[in-house]
Parts: sequence; C-alpha cells; structure tokens
Amino acid sequence: MLTCISYIKKSEYIVISSSSLLDCLRLERTSASGRLPSCFTQVLFRQLLNMMSSSCSLTEIQRRIDEVKRFLSVTLSIANAHTVEFYTHDVWKRFMAVSPQEVLSTVSSCSDQQRAQQHKEREPSETTFGFCRDTNRLVDTWELLRAAKAHSLPGLGVCLSRDELLQALRENRDDTDAELEPDEFMNSKKSHEVQSMSEVVACLAERCRVKQVIDVGSGKGYLSSFLSLQYGLRVYGIDSSSTNTLGAQERNRKLKKFSRVYQKHSKAEEEEKALIGLSDVDLSAEKDPEPQTDQLFLSALSVDAIHTPSPRVPPGQLTAEERERRKRENLERKAQNRTEGAGAVFSPLTSYVTAETELRELIDELEDAIVVGLHTCGDLAPSTLRMFVAKAELAAVCSVGCCYHLLSEEFDPAGRECVSRGVCGFPLSQYLRDQSWFCGRNARMSACLALERVALGQGIQMESLFYRAVLHVILRDHYSAFKSEKRVGNVYSKAKSFVDYVRRALRRLELDESQLPDSNIQHYHDTYRLRMDEMHAFNMLKVALAPCIEGLILLDRLCYLKEQEDLSFSALVQLFDPLLSPRCYAVVGLKNNEDGTRSYTCT
Repeated sequence: MLTCISYIKKSEYIVISSSSLLDCLRLERTSASGRLPSCFTQVLFRQLLNMMSSSCSLTEIQRRIDEVKRFLSVTLSIANAHTVEFYTHDVWKRFMAVSPQEVLSTVSSCSDQQRAQQHKEREPSETTFGFCRDTNRLVDTWELLRAAKAHSLPGLGVCLSRDELLQALRENRDDTDAELEPDEFMNSKKSHEVQSMSEVVACLAERCRVKQVIDVGSGKGYLSSFLSLQYGLRVYGIDSSSTNTLGAQERNRKLKKFSRVYQKHSKAEEEEKALIGLSDVDLSAEKDPEPQTDQLFLSALSVDAIHTPSPRVPPGQLTAEERERRKRENLERKAQNRTEGAGAVFSPLTSYVTAETELRELIDELEDAIVVGLHTCGDLAPSTLRMFVAKAELAAVCSVGCCYHLLSEEFDPAGRECVSRGVCGFPLSQYLRDQSWFCGRNARMSACLALERVALGQGIQMESLFYRAVLHVILRDHYSAFKSEKRVGNVYSKAKSFVDYVRRALRRLELDESQLPDSNIQHYHDTYRLRMDEMHAFNMLKVALAPCIEGLILLDRLCYLKEQEDLSFSALVQLFDPLLSPRCYAVVGLKNNEDGTRSYTCT
C-alpha cells in the first residue's frame, strides 16, 4: 500500500476513502485530465479484489453458514411441511400458536417503520426466532420475519453488486454501448438476464485474457449468441438436449443474418451522413429501413423464451444409437462451423457434462476459457463449479443456478438417489458435508419462491393449492390411495369448479368416482373454505423463509470455491433485478495463473 500511495502522490491522483467498493473506484485527478495508467489500475484492481476476498474469507463464509443453519434448524420444519397434507396433518395447529389473521396482518405491514420501532422497544420475548422454546410453535410472527430478513443474503451482507464487480474488472474504463439490443429478440426477463450477464462474462474474459467461453446448459442459445455477436467471443454452448442444440443453431443463424444486415445498414447510413455533413440529422424519415430487419428481430428469439429444462440423461443411460447420433451431430456442426469461417463464433454441442467430462474430446480447438451457466437446472450448477475447479484450462466461472427442488442431496434420508452415483448437488462444500447437512425436498421447493414478486401482489396461486389439499382429505376419507405416489398433474387448469376438479383428479388416479356424489364433494369445499386463511398465512411464511434456504445453498457453493487453494477470487454477485429474475445471484470465481500468480497481475 505504501508504494501505491507514493505513486498516487507523484502522479497527483487521489483515492477517496470509503467502505464502498464503488467509492473506492471513484478516482479523481487533480488536473482533471487524462486516464489512470494501466499499471496503476492493475494495482488498484488487485487491492480491491483482495479487499473483497478478505471481507468474505473462508472463515467468514463458514461463520455466515453457521448463522443461517442455526436459524433454519428452528424454522425449516415450516418449509418442509407439504402443502398437500396441510389439512390431513392439521399443519397449522402443529406449528402455529397465533391466528392466520395475525400472520397475514404482520406480513402485510412488515415494512411499516412505526410498527417496527414499536416492536423493537417492547420487552424481548422468550423465544427463539419467534418460536416458543417449550412447544416449538410460532408465537411472535414479527420476530420470525425480522430474523428471516437478517438471515437472507442481503441481510448477511455477503454479496457484491453487479456494478461493484464490473467497476473492478473494467479498471475504471467506461462502458461500451451494445450495438445489438436483445429486447428485440426476447421478452424483458430474458433480455435483462442476457444483457446483464454477458457484460460480466465479457469483462471476465478480458481480465483473464481469454477468447473462449463454454456455456453449460446453453439451452436455446440466448446468452451464447449474444456473447459471440456482441463481444466477439468464441462460445461453445453445451446442452444435453439435441432439440435445444438444433434450435440454438437455427436461432444463431438468424441472429448473424440480422447482425450483418444491421451493421451494413448502419455503416451505409453513417457514411451518407458524413458525406453530406449532417451527422446530427435524423435520416430515418428520408429513407426506408433495411427490408426484413424487424421480421428478423421478431422471429429470431421471441418464441419460447422461457422453457422447461429438458431432463438430463446420464451417458450410462443412453443407448449406443443415441450416443452415436449425438457424436455424429456434433461432428457435423463442427464441420459446418469451420466452413463458415471466423464469423461462426457460436458452436452449439450436445453432451451430458460433469466434472469428469474431457472437454478436449468435445472441443478440438479448446484453449483457456471461461465456463458460464445461466439458470443451469438442479445439479448442473454445482457440476459447473466442480468442472471449473477440476479443469486447468478453465480460468474463471460465472454460474447462476435455478430449480433447487431438482438438486440431489447426499444426506437427505428421503432421497438417496445420488448415493449410488457417488456425487450429489448439495452440499457441495466439505464444510457442510462434514456436518451431513440437508434441507429436504419441500424446503428446496420453497427456496424457488420469489419473495419480491409475492410482495408486489404477484402471489402464489392459492386456489390450486387449496383444491389439492382438500382433495387429499377426500382421498383419505373415501379411498385408500391418499398416499399414492401417482400425481394428479395439471388438472386444476382444466377444471371449471371444485367438483369438476375432484372428478378429473379421481379419473386421473383411476379411482371410482361413482361412490362420491356432487353434494358430498361440494360439502368438503365449503367446510375447508373457512380455513383457507390458514393455508394462505402458512404459505406466506414459506415465502419469507425462501431467501434463507436459497442463501444457504449459494453460500455452500461459495464455500466450496473458498476451500480451493488455486483461486485468487470468489464471490456471490447479484446480477439481476429480483423482480424480473428471482434467481438473481451468480457464483463468480477466478483462478491463479499456472505460475501461481494471480490472474490480475500488473503488466
């Protein structure tokens, strides 16, 4: 730091002292001219990343994990309560010593500052996070909500913002405006995600001095296409679904066609402006736009922007014919990309990938690269991190996971499916594995809930949950199949009434519906309708706990990276607006160079 300070004085630079990373990066030159020299910004970048890493060291992350674990050890039973069994198991009475009206009132007023102050000033209750220590039932809703907020990722203060990371990676350089606006190709959610993440990935690639990106679980190729066309990166999109791979290839072809048309049209327009000296005049009114431009925009990426992830089939479960077909398709795509020349910078490939996957067998031209994943489903997110750690050619990772309910848990007694495979999605860190910690499937399902959206009224579809829970009562009372593993499926969307819903469900379950008259079915509905507030209030508490469960899963992934010795930097970064994209956190990591130096050394 002394060397850096003397350099600052000699060059008349001033660093504004602040605990905020953004403030630390606001450098002003007393002469108000010129840019920071490259060597200085490299030093600054190193110091800033050191500062961020030390503030979230392995020990600190483990301490945060312990805090969340302590909270969840008391509250996880709520998240693991199955909504289907809400009435058959009398869930409200088991866990609650307050009325549903009190819970709903407290939830709706939790942002009321005056009420918060009144609660703070009263005598502390003899509870653990709002639960009675003798009965383990909830007696203080406000205390539970306060504790839930404190044990979420924002409350724990362990995340960087996207702007903070970008400021450090850019070394005080200005942003560059995107020439290709993805809003024209996809809905606002996907557009926001692709733009936000691609900029981070491009900065990581520049920082690590690599030109290749491996997009794991690339799906329809939105991120891959944008990275290749906007930032000129060579992107290999790997997806286990050949349908997604073929769709991504066709969409990328349309995007490249539009990109050429757009760039040609823009260049011609700029040249015309320069020739007539009217650079500030809008010529669009005098000249028709390039034909088919809008159609290209709309057709390229507008359909099925949000898709259900295809099931990942392990290689051992593929037939010999399917393995041969995938190999042939990948070889054909490689040959096609080579014939298209340098412009073909996105190569979609079909493969099931794990940490053991030999990337060079998939990618002949593989160099040092960054591995990324945008909303990689279930176990694919932790597999991406394992791959990053295991492969020397991967210099950095940026992984945003989703579908926590599809994670396999090593120590969950109710789901030991991953034990035979020898690898599970959770826990990933040795720290939590040593403690045999598990969440449970219903809790992981709860982690998928979107607190910010529910808070704005984009709530849970309560009626469908209510119908399913009352159906379970009917199955218990009149059939011996109420514990059946067979699923009712999406009957609710087709039903015109509760009676119609029950009859459709009974037919789906292959049960005799003739023994149950309509009047009896309606009586169940009317009886339990009076208790619907209980289910509503209980599910709102599940929503409040969702960020804490998600936080533990993500802290486990960050802890796993912190446990590795060859990483120079790792962090959780909020990439997206949670209202647009609830799964908004990325796990980011950078490796040391092969000689042991950090990847951001001064040149």
